[in-house]
This record gives sequence, C-alpha cells and structure tokens, in this order.
Amino acid sequence: MNLTYLALETRRALRSPRALVFTVGMPVLYYFIFSGIWGSGEVGGINAKTALMSSMAAFGAMMGTMFTGARTAQERAVGWQRQLRLTPLTPVQYLLGKGIVGMFVGLIPVLLVSIVGGIDGASLSAGGWVQLVLGVWLSAIPFAVLGLLIGQLATPDTIPVFTMVPMLLCGFLGGLWIPIAIFPHWLGQVAKVLPSYWMADIGHGAVGHGSANLGAAAGVLAAWAIVLGALVMLRYRRDAARG
Repeated sequence: MNLTYLALETRRALRSPRALVFTVGMPVLYYFIFSGIWGSGEVGGINAKTALMSSMAAFGAMMGTMFTGARTAQERAVGWQRQLRLTPLTPVQYLLGKGIVGMFVGLIPVLLVSIVGGIDGASLSAGGWVQLVLGVWLSAIPFAVLGLLIGQLATPDTIPVFTMVPMLLCGFLGGLWIPIAIFPHWLGQVAKVLPSYWMADIGHGAVGHGSANLGAAAGVLAAWAIVLGALVMLRYRRDAARG
C-alpha cells in the first residue's frame, strides 16, 4: 500500500465537511430522535436506548463507507482516474486505498453513536462494547466495496440514487429499522442473504439480543466483499481499456 497516497486520500475525505456532517451526523441525529420517542422502554428485555445504539451504529458504518466509496464517481467524471493510471499507482493500490479511507470514515459514526449512547444511558459489558464497535465496523467492509462499485457505475448526478436506494433497502431488510421477527418467513430468509442482516446480528448480539453467529456472519460478509471486489476491478479495468 502506498502510504503517501493513503494519507492524501484521508486528508481529502476530512476536507469535505458537508459530506462528513451528513454521513457522520445523521446516525447521531436519528439516535436522538428515536431515543426521544421510545428510548425509555425495553425491547425484548433490553434497554431500548442500548438496542437503538446498536442499530444506529450499524447504519452509520454502512452510510459512511458507502458514501465515501461512491464519491469516486466524481473523480471519474473529471478524469482523475485517467491521470492516476499514468502514475506508478496500481489499480489495486488505488481501490484499496479508497476502501481503507471509507472504513476510516465509517468508524467515526460507530464511535460517536456508541459514545452518545453510553452517555445517554446505554449499558454494555466490556466484551459487548468491543463486539459492538469492532464487530459492526468490520462488518461494514462489504459496504465499503459496494460504495466503490457504485462509484465506478454512477455519475456525480446519480450518486444519491445509486447510494440511497441500496442503503435503505439493506437497512430495512437487514433489521436495522424493523425487527426481522415480524417479517413474513420468506422475507426473513431473504434477509439472511444480505450483509446488513449479519451486521445487525453482530450488533444485536453485543447488546444482548441472543448470541451472534460470528462464523456465519464472517462467511457471508467475506463472500459479499469478494464478489463485489471482483466487480469493482472488472469495471475499473473496463474503464481503463476504454481510455
């Protein structure tokens, strides 16, 4: 990995305050809104604020990673990717660097939501905090790669649609907004194919909604990351061949 390029990309991401406020601030705002509505109750015997913290941390990780990767559409539009192909930077280094920066941005809302939730009364064991923060964050890897794929397919004008539609669908079907238990059986089975389901499962397991199936989660999340990564490389190389 080219550390100079990685440092440059990190600084560029942090220099976009509007994007950071949107991707980092929205999960925290949602936490406060929903906490004010039903945060004083319980969900399955678990403090509602703790359960909400888990869901919003996952949503924040998903949003941060996807939007960061999708911004590569802007670089394609202005010819920045073509310029980078003239440098020693390889396609793998370029895309991996983008993915790492996306994961860095995705970590920020996970930490902020966790801190806000802890201050607001959410309570977890030490192991639960580690599983929530680290587990949910690592579960966002497929979404970082999905963001890169969107960036290779979308235009600057279509980024919001290409990003928001799959993000909202994954959030809804993955159980971040509505408990999977109330879904029809067939829809619940479909949900288990999605990476967002396993991200939510890890988060919910951390706060006490049963034990997360970490082995199955790792397998599904890795499969999504590999398939999406192959599609990203295929699309990038196709663009390179076109000049």
